[in-house]
Amino acid sequence: MSNEAYSGTIRLTVAQATIRFLSNQYSERDGVEQRLIAGAFGIFGHGNVAGIGQALLQNEIAPVEGEEPMPYIMPRNEQGQVHAAAAFAKVKSRLQTYMCTASIGPGSLNMVTGAALATTNRLPVLLFPSDQFATRVPDPVLQQLEDPTTLDVTVNDAFRPVSRFFDRINRPEQLIPSLLNAMRVLTDPAETGAVVIAMPQDVQAEAHDWPVEFFRKRVWHVRRPVPEPAALERAVAMIKAAKRPMIISGGGTIYSEASEELRALATATGIPVADTQAGKGAINFDHPCAIGGVGSTGGDSGNHIADKADLVIGVGTRYSDFTTASKTQFKNPDVRFVNINVCAFDAAKESAEMVVADAREALAALTTALDGYHVDEAYSAEITAEREGWLARTAECYHLGHGPLPAQTEVFGALNELMGDEDILINAAGSMPGDLQALWQARTPVQYHVEYAFSCMGYEVPAALGCKLARPESEVVSIVGDGTYQMLPMELATVVQEGVKVIYVLLQNYGFASIGALSQSRGSQRFGTKYRLRGAGSHLADEERVPGVDIAANARSWGLEVHEVHSIAEFREAYAKAAASDKPSMIHIETDLYGPNPPGSSWWDVPVSGVSRLESTQRAYEDYDRDRAPQRHYL
Repeated sequence: MSNEAYSGTIRLTVAQATIRFLSNQYSERDGVEQRLIAGAFGIFGHGNVAGIGQALLQNEIAPVEGEEPMPYIMPRNEQGQVHAAAAFAKVKSRLQTYMCTASIGPGSLNMVTGAALATTNRLPVLLFPSDQFATRVPDPVLQQLEDPTTLDVTVNDAFRPVSRFFDRINRPEQLIPSLLNAMRVLTDPAETGAVVIAMPQDVQAEAHDWPVEFFRKRVWHVRRPVPEPAALERAVAMIKAAKRPMIISGGGTIYSEASEELRALATATGIPVADTQAGKGAINFDHPCAIGGVGSTGGDSGNHIADKADLVIGVGTRYSDFTTASKTQFKNPDVRFVNINVCAFDAAKESAEMVVADAREALAALTTALDGYHVDEAYSAEITAEREGWLARTAECYHLGHGPLPAQTEVFGALNELMGDEDILINAAGSMPGDLQALWQARTPVQYHVEYAFSCMGYEVPAALGCKLARPESEVVSIVGDGTYQMLPMELATVVQEGVKVIYVLLQNYGFASIGALSQSRGSQRFGTKYRLRGAGSHLADEERVPGVDIAANARSWGLEVHEVHSIAEFREAYAKAAASDKPSMIHIETDLYGPNPPGSSWWDVPVSGVSRLESTQRAYEDYDRDRAPQRHYL
């Protein structure tokens, strides 16, 4: 359009201006443009129904030239809508996301957990919590928290520590720089996360004359910084000097869409590649250099190689305590680190040689610079042996024939064999992420979707909605434990209402398997981790087990097709029916609370009481004191 088309002003409310602006924002990477804000989730109350709610309604039923549609979906829980937005952004390689709006007070505060999850996972989400009156005339307004020391604080200030950008709009003019900065952060590959703009309810509805140019189409170019030549040279020298180098691939590899470059580097050099939870699938599991998960929930192949590595090349990883096994995983006293990361904060971890760059650009540059280099034959043979050994152990875990109830690893094995390369598996918390990181054989970067940065119980149900919106062509399968289900099942209603076809796999074991096992290993005897009747005691025997919620019946009440099965053979038949259906469904299966789980080969630091009257805790403290001895800072 010509400059004349953007001259003059247009009178809109702050909320209407927000929707009009967002409808014209695009991201671009590698020449591909897409709408940055694909749609809106929103739960309405008195704080936003006549502001952002009215603006979304007007966008839907009375569109005008210059304002693109902003598809709206009504969720059931404010935390759930943010999880759905984060899952959508993850599948979209952080190039698209959803906006979320909530009313003041509890509605907005419910989004804080979702904001923390997004920021911890480095995922862009755009949140509009409603706020008290900017005029302070109706004061205190319904659901306002009063602070007698200042009138400037609201509950929305709780978003500040969990957001990458926070602002509050007290005057219409403030919206312009705020939204422009919001787009900057949402499209920043290093500093993205939750972007929060608090909207006082009176300001949302306030009319203002806006410059038309504010609403023109804007394309935000997502940068791919190339490695600094000197940094690349230092990294290459360290790799060539190493005898036992290894790569740890994190989520940054997948967000950069650098899988082809990672495989090319591994093929050319023979350097083994382990993965984190966020990075699984960046290299296909059957690549000769793929050694699987590393760290506290890694498999033997990845951990045995990591134990003796003299150089760790981190690609797009933030080195969580699970990846480093709480700083015990890399046991070689001379181990050094080279970190490739678009974020300098992560690149500096473990006292590494920093290569601050886009993962795809850096991996391609490394492959060129290492032309002719290959690890020695003895190391290659060791990598092959470790791979083959763990593949055999995985097959055993997948086909245990365990009884009377199946082990959850057998369910995972069936799914691993039944799901397609471009289908999506979802999980987030409990014992399942550990088993999945150790065992799951991901064939593509799309297939494995486990949220383990915040490991938020309840993520799995709304995440399925977000994933399916992002990739409608994929079969989306969300594995949910009975404990997790009871945390946040409400978006099942949204899935049914919107006709979003997803499959939920519900593992019912009448307790918290992960924390129960951890409790037992730390001398706390699974206290508070199994369902029990009041007065039944903390050691309720299995034969006296108290049934939990009838989740199958509950899921039917939400409108899902439910298949109740009791064996792996029945599970396979039910999956075929669910996949063939065009409706959302659940496969409900009871599994053994006590495993068996994959063999462990690493450690995780969870402190044990230093003083206790319980013999179980005393013994656990002795083990803890021994096991933490190898901990160290990598200097």
